[in-house]
Amino acid sequence: MRILLTNDDGVNAPGLKVLERIAALFSDDIWVVAPTEEQSGAGHSLTLTVPVRLRKLGERRFCVTGTPTDSVMMAIAHIMKDNPPDLILSGVNRGANLGEDVTYSGTVSAAMEGALAGIPSIALSQVYSREGMGDSVPFGAAEAWAERVLRPIIGRPMDHRTLINVNFPALPPEQVRGVRVVRQGFRDYGRLRIVERQDPRGYRYYWFGLAPMEQTPGHQSDLEAVADGYVAVSPLHLDLTHEPSLAALGSLYS
Repeated sequence: MRILLTNDDGVNAPGLKVLERIAALFSDDIWVVAPTEEQSGAGHSLTLTVPVRLRKLGERRFCVTGTPTDSVMMAIAHIMKDNPPDLILSGVNRGANLGEDVTYSGTVSAAMEGALAGIPSIALSQVYSREGMGDSVPFGAAEAWAERVLRPIIGRPMDHRTLINVNFPALPPEQVRGVRVVRQGFRDYGRLRIVERQDPRGYRYYWFGLAPMEQTPGHQSDLEAVADGYVAVSPLHLDLTHEPSLAALGSLYS
């Protein structure tokens, strides 16, 4: 099995090294094509107005001066075009990709690009417990639980244009309670937190903070599963059409 690895934290990110060790449990035919620099929050963006440069770092290892989407496209359509990957793994992201994060996340968007190309794709993220941890974020839960999460999935057919989003809780491996398959959750957007600060020259700047999550009956969302100490596994699909609105909206023009 040929596996393509990518991420949004950059080709030198600690989480990518973790992902390489995880992938080695399933194959020895592993390729890395990842952004040269961190691209967190890039979403499903594609570079169109400046050149994208490709650098070979070693055998089956490349970096791209662009987004995670650029990296996957470069891998599929150029580097590996004659023998494309059987599986794409994106991550392991430093930080959660839960709820509406999936629309902002470069990690999830790399998996989306793989799904668009018809390649089974899985995004993996490691939640951490507090702000300011930087490269000290522990990936122990991801390393210990990834094989148990991935082995039942890998090799199983995925529905057309779907992907799987996996989030590991911010716990030591032995404290993780198990794996739950759950739906995408949503935070309370009305309680979005914006932190205002001032730079040394006296100008204001801002940081965006995450809002609390909405609660669901039975705790069936990814946000709640991780908060409860479980690995959250969420199947996502790329068709954003709201089917119930088609007829009602169509009647406005009939």
